[in-house]
Parts: sequence; C-alpha cells; structure tokens
Amino acid sequence: MQHGLDNAVADLHMLKGSGALGGRGVPAGNVKVALVGTFAPRKCGIATFTTDIHDTLETYHPEIGVDVYALDDGKGNLSYPDARGIVRSDDGASYAATARDINASGVDAVWLQHEYGIFGGTSGDMVCDFVDRLAAPLILTLHTVLRQPTAKQEDILRHLIRRASRIMVMSGHSRDLLAERYGAPNEIIEIIEHGAPDRPFGRQAQFKQLLGLAPDRPVMMTFGLLGPGKGIGQVIEALPSIARDHPDILYRIVGATHPNLVARDGEAYRESLIRRAEDLGVSHCVEWENRFLDTGELLDQLEACDIYVTPYLNLQQSTSGTLSYAVALGKAVVSTPYLHASELLSDGVGLLIEPDSSAAIAGAVKDLLAEPQRLERLQRRAYAKGRETIWPRFADATAGLICKAAADHRSGPVAARAISAHAIAAPGLSALLGMTDGTGIAQHAIGIVPDRDHGYCIDDNARALMVANIATRLAPDERMRLSQTYAAFIQHAWNEDAGRFRNFMAYDRQWCEDVGSDDSNGRALWALGHTIEHAIFPEMRDWAIDLYGHVLPRIADLDSPRAVAFTMLGAAAMLRHDPGHAASRTVLGRGSAMMVALLGHGRRPDWTWFETMLAYDNPRLSQALIEAAAITGDQEAREAGLETLRWISDCQSSTKGHFRPIGSESFGRTGEYLPFDQQPLEASAAIDAHRAAYDLTGDGFYRDAAQRAWQWFFGHNDRGVALADAASGRCRDGITPRGANANCGAESILAFQLSCYSMIALLEHPQQREAGQDFDEEIVHIN
Repeated sequence: MQHGLDNAVADLHMLKGSGALGGRGVPAGNVKVALVGTFAPRKCGIATFTTDIHDTLETYHPEIGVDVYALDDGKGNLSYPDARGIVRSDDGASYAATARDINASGVDAVWLQHEYGIFGGTSGDMVCDFVDRLAAPLILTLHTVLRQPTAKQEDILRHLIRRASRIMVMSGHSRDLLAERYGAPNEIIEIIEHGAPDRPFGRQAQFKQLLGLAPDRPVMMTFGLLGPGKGIGQVIEALPSIARDHPDILYRIVGATHPNLVARDGEAYRESLIRRAEDLGVSHCVEWENRFLDTGELLDQLEACDIYVTPYLNLQQSTSGTLSYAVALGKAVVSTPYLHASELLSDGVGLLIEPDSSAAIAGAVKDLLAEPQRLERLQRRAYAKGRETIWPRFADATAGLICKAAADHRSGPVAARAISAHAIAAPGLSALLGMTDGTGIAQHAIGIVPDRDHGYCIDDNARALMVANIATRLAPDERMRLSQTYAAFIQHAWNEDAGRFRNFMAYDRQWCEDVGSDDSNGRALWALGHTIEHAIFPEMRDWAIDLYGHVLPRIADLDSPRAVAFTMLGAAAMLRHDPGHAASRTVLGRGSAMMVALLGHGRRPDWTWFETMLAYDNPRLSQALIEAAAITGDQEAREAGLETLRWISDCQSSTKGHFRPIGSESFGRTGEYLPFDQQPLEASAAIDAHRAAYDLTGDGFYRDAAQRAWQWFFGHNDRGVALADAASGRCRDGITPRGANANCGAESILAFQLSCYSMIALLEHPQQREAGQDFDEEIVHIN
C-alpha cells in the first residue's frame, strides 16, 4: 500500500505546465498584461507573490507578456530592474501617470494585487482613483477579504469590485464572503489557490546538514514577519513539554520582525520572546534567523524541517503563502484553524488545533514525533495535496484567468457578418416605436422596457424629431404621426413667460421645472433647424420655421459652450435651407467668435480645447465651427474647428486604434479624462463632426475616424461588446468597466439611429462615390 502511494507521489511530481492556451477557448496569439503590486526586492508577502506570478508565467506561459508596475513606498531606496514602471504608493500623480502609461501600452488586461496596507491614502484609498483611470479589463487578486471591515475599507472594496472584470481569491471562504457580504457577482469570481514550488519529497536530512544540524534531529519551524498575532509565544510555552519527551527538539523561528513593529517598539517583541525561552529553560531549543529570506533560501530552510507550525491567533487570515509552500514540500503542518489552514489542511492533510493553546501545540507535536510512521504519512499526504498547487498548475490557472479577461477585451461583435459600406441599411424602428407613446418618447428603460418613473425630456424628443425627419423606413402616415408627437412635445415645452423651453416632464404630463438647462434649449432649437432642412412635409417645415423664428431671439443669448454649439447647428441648418436668414447668420458669427475666444483661453501645450475639462457631446463644439465655416467662409472658425476635432479624435482613440469615447466619469475633472462610462451619445457626435469635416475638406482622415466611431457600436471597443442591433434599431446605454449596460434608453437608441443615417450620408458623399471605396462593416444582433 505504501508503494502505491510512493508511485502516486512520483507521478504527481512530473506534472508540468500545458504551454500555450490557444486550444482552451481563450484568444490565440500573444496576450499582454500589466501586473501591479509590490515586487522584489521589496520584502513583503505580496511582493513575493507578485514576483512569483511574473516568474512562473515567464517560465510556463511565455506567450503572455507581463509588464510589471512595482508599488514602492520610497523607504528602502530600492531599484526594480524587472519592472516597466514604479508607482509611488503615496503619490496621486504617480498613480495617474502609471495609468496613462498602461493605457498607452495597449495591454489586454491589468492585474492588480490588493491589500489595504500597500496603497497610499486612508486605508489605501488611492487605489480607487487609479483603477478608475484604467481602460483595459481589471483582474483583481484580493489577498484580504474582511468579514468586519471599517466603513472606509468596505467602500474601497466595493469600488474595486465594481471596476473588476475578474476577481481572483485563494479560498472558498473568500469567494463566499465576497458574494454574500460585498455583493460581488459569482460569475466573475475565481478561486486559484496560492502557488507553490515543485521539489522532490523527503530531503530533510540533506538540508539539515546544509544548516549544520544532525540529520536525525527533529526540527520544527515557523516563518514570517514576527508580531504578536503570529502565536510564536504559544509555541515557546509548549517547548518544555515537548523537550521532556524529545530533548533534542529544535524550534527554528525564521523571519525579521514586522517593520511597523520595529518602527514603533524596536526589537522589544523579539527580545521578550528570547527572555521567555530563557525563563522556561528552553533557549537551547530555539534558533533565531532574524532576517527576511528570498524565496529560494526560504524553501531550502523549509526543506530542513519536519514539522511546520502556524499557530496564528488571527483566525480570519485568508492566505498564507508559506503554508502553501510547506504543504507542497511535504511538511507535517500543525496549525490553528485560520481560514486558509482550515481549507488547505482538511481531509487529513495537516493537524488543526485550538488557537492560543500551548498545550494543544505540545500534544500535537509530541504525538507526531512519537510515531515516525504517522509523521511520514502526514508528510506524504501534504505532498500529494501540494501537487495541485505547484507552479505549473498555478501558471495554467492564472494564464487562463488572464486570457478570459483578455477575451472580454478582444472579443469582436457577436454573430457579425461583413457587408459593403454602401449596403448599410437604415435601422429598424421597433425600438423607437416601443419607447414612444402619445406624449412623446420616454427617457429611460429597464432593459428594453420603458421606465415610466423617469417620464420624458425635451432633449430626447428633439433627437426623436430629428430621426423622424430622416427615417427612410417610415411610411408617410407613420412619419407624420411621430413627427407630430415629438413636435407637440417641443411646442408644449416652450414657456413663453420665461422665454425658455422646459426640459423634464413626469409621466403624468406635469412639468418638473419652469426652465430647462441651456443645453436642452440649444438642442430644441437645433431640432427645429433640422426639421426646417429635412422634413418631407411642408406643413411640418412651416411649423418649425414659425417656432424657430419666435424662439431664436429669446434664446440667442445662451452662453454655455454646448448650448451655443447646438444653437449654431440649428442656425446652420436654417441657412442651408434659407441662405438669406440674417438672424441665423448672426448666430453663427457670434458663436464662432465665442468658440475661437474660448479656444484661445483654454489652450495649453497638451490641451487643444475650448474648456479646461471634457464633458459630453464633445465633438459637437468642433462640428459647430466646421458647419459655420462651410457657410460663412470664416477661415479662423474653420481652422479652430478642424484643429480641435483632430485633438479630440486623438483623445478618443485607443492605442490599438479603436474608438474610446470620453467617459462620463470624466465630467468635472480639470485637464484629464477617464475611459468609463462610455456612452453612444459621444460616438454619434464623433460621427457627425467627422462627417462635417469630410464634407468640408475631403480628407480621408475624417472619413476613417467616423468609421471607427461607427464600429464602436458593433464591438470594436474596450470590452468587445456589441451595443447596437440594426434589425430593431435598439442600442444599449453604454460600456462600463465590466461590459455593456443592458438598458436601452431613448438617448442611446436615438444616438444609434442618427449615427446610422449620418454614416449613410457620409458614404453617399460625391467624393466617396468617386473614390469607389468600401468599408468593411458589421451588422449584429444583441443577444
């Protein structure tokens, strides 16, 4: 029977990594990950773990490229030759610069090692701003999951969970706690046990001799940064009882005192343990190794012990790397039942004892030493268990985790088919019709169902009227019905006493305000101009001309940049219909001068924009100048419009070339922008603005930029998710760090509809037809 166990151990020892993962349902070809955490030569457990990740992937999965970004607290004057970048853990600017570097590098995923104490700020809250800046999918390894966190710790962990595409934990307890206590989705949590070395079994005598010890001397060992919670004092208290039966017992305490404890108390704790051993008369049974060992030397010293003791008093510890090492090396483990030990040592892999009990420690150790065959059986069970976590296995599991996150990033449109650009069809209208009732189009939806709690707004009804003006798939009577519905909403929204449009209306048709925002007023005027230019019914055009003429003098003094831009777009539409409309020409002149002046004030060496921050519908500002210049010939407006459009286009392009809209989380941030949440409104604005620039210049750059924004709807984006369904005309509400927002509100549906017609107009441009160029487009259906 023993011979069979030996053969099983030998077979397990031969396990190796499986190499490239292309055949396991993950992306073929190379994958690149940014690995963020403390890193060697820093002396801490997380640094050792992060370094092990780097080394094992390099050894067993070289198809995965790893860029290391080492967290450094500046206290050790350390250098990191294997790191691409260094993050100063208490410096917010360093986190921001690192995030920019990672985004520019085009990695497929970012793998963050999280422990509260390694990041700067209160409870390490600087990590939150850091992850908010990352565009690639976030893999999160949680080294600590607290059952009773402080309010701050809970806020931080919940924030990280919201940003994560995948979460790795090392125990079932941590997985369950994450799901039940913190609300993490089960489908993104993966258990990967702590990796461990793959060394032969049973070499205690050899390594004892290397330490100058007798080969047959019984050796116990504890390793780690010393502190009161490690329970070392309880082992020393147990030594007199153990030594009475086994006088040659040696307890090796390996590791430096925790640096935080040294900073506060010096070596007072260690010295108190030394004195206690002397008082008990067992100082000759204790050997101190007062330093932090690198992994290779630690493993050598672990091999020299017979029994590994982890008498931790903190039973909530969810991970212990050295426990994993000890099991994998075939050590008999005596441990208190902290979380990691309870799971790893179950089924007879080790001995679990009651905490804070020197008697329990003494009893367990004496029983093992009294029965050498039992001791060896426990060691062999541990060794067999350790074959499940050796580095090749760990490397396979973590490579799979990375590749799954990379698949979230790389996967293209679902059920896509390539078609000629000139075959782009007008989108279906069932989504639009489903959101529209006798009052107008509802603002929001839960999934695809209109959410009546949020009523209506003039912004969406203005956009809906623009769609009705140009929707070629609408029969004339249906187009008239919809046009009248949206027009009636706009007309009713006008507050004559205030000289402004209202914006928000509750489902019961009660207005929620007397005056809407400047932007909503500008957009309403734009919809009127659009109706004047595009309506196929003379009666609708006459209505729009009349209301436009009445409203324009009252709102011509709007001065917020987007309101001015929307008003200019409406005025440009009026002038394309009636070039002699003087009031509209005045709007273009005033708006162009204002925009050019704003650009002069806002410009910086690396910031070519009208404002010190970016918000929504950003390309509309450039579009307004470009359309104005096309009508008025204003060269200064033309140059400003094209220059800023080029700049914003660069801001909204990923390193890999796909469109990356300025995220709504950027709003209110001066001089910077974040990748999420990404919204269809921004893609629609980019398409329209680049189409206007192409109309004006014929420059293929703008045509290609419009195409990239269009492809964003169909999966060419940071999460590889298709948002739009051409058959129904439906569109999801955007892209979050974890993928698509499943809701399909009016703004998103209308942005997609208008984008589609804008692309059709672009492809019907005379220059495009003469060139005879096609785009490879994709039509997809939302699953």
